Amino acid sequence: MSLSLMQPSRKIRVLRWLGSLVALALLIILFVQQGWEEIFSAVEKITVLDLIISLCLVFLSRFAVAGRWFVLLRATDVEISLRQVLRLTFAGLFGSNFLPTTIGGDLIRLAGAIQLKIDGGISAASLVVDRLVGMLGMAIVLPLGIGSLVSWVSTNPVSAPQKYIESLLFTSQVGRIWKKGVHIFERVVRSLAIWRKKPKALVLGLVFTSLHMLFLFCAIYVLLHGMHNSLPLWKIAGLWSFVYFVTLIPISINGLGLQEISISFVFSNVGGISIESGLVVAVLIRTLVMVASLPGALFVPAIMAASDANKEKSISNG
Repeated sequence: MSLSLMQPSRKIRVLRWLGSLVALALLIILFVQQGWEEIFSAVEKITVLDLIISLCLVFLSRFAVAGRWFVLLRATDVEISLRQVLRLTFAGLFGSNFLPTTIGGDLIRLAGAIQLKIDGGISAASLVVDRLVGMLGMAIVLPLGIGSLVSWVSTNPVSAPQKYIESLLFTSQVGRIWKKGVHIFERVVRSLAIWRKKPKALVLGLVFTSLHMLFLFCAIYVLLHGMHNSLPLWKIAGLWSFVYFVTLIPISINGLGLQEISISFVFSNVGGISIESGLVVAVLIRTLVMVASLPGALFVPAIMAASDANKEKSISNG
């Protein structure tokens, strides 16, 4: 199985490119409107220690993600080591952050698993369940943010075209996101017979998801605290989960631009922090996640080369 066969269609890639460009343009407009002096002032409040702690927490969240996939794979009696799972996970993370226009992170993980002689069907299924368990974790904390969001909408009537557009873009998704969250558990249960017979693996997967979220939310807390805009950890969890589901809408590449706008809007308007702090934390989280995925650059070339070699072999044999 080659990566080229698993890529999204040209039309979808073009639409996501356009969506990302529009979102990035809106983000730049927000930066300009807010003023660079205010932005730099917020950045200067964050110490090097804050950044180091946040980066370490993001790295820990990446390890937790790898642990989730590991327990799901091992539940199928697949012979794979934690080291191999870590290599594939970081390769996938690197692909998601730096190679989004070519192949996705899950496709890299799938190709790598197949190269390890793991059944393609089981590998693909484990990735689906991995994603669903991750979504379930976010759905569990989503109610923590919905209350604040609904309260903000009810106390902030539309008073200008710009505010109307913002409300339309972000609050119109609440019902859809809530409905999606309610059905996530059902999707996990229905996913595949293998994991329905392995409830312990699903529970352990959810534990690793919880650790992943905790580390990520703590990283955001550290950054906000550094800018003197602290939020309770539970509120960060609720607001981030809303942003997470918004960025699942496939209108941009890896949520590029869409995630940053969502974070700045939700955390400032609903969470009550300053708009400049919202913009800064949005950009910093994206940057830290990208930095944390850099180790994957060591493994992606080998996976892609092997995939291309298998493709050429299949063509010659055919």
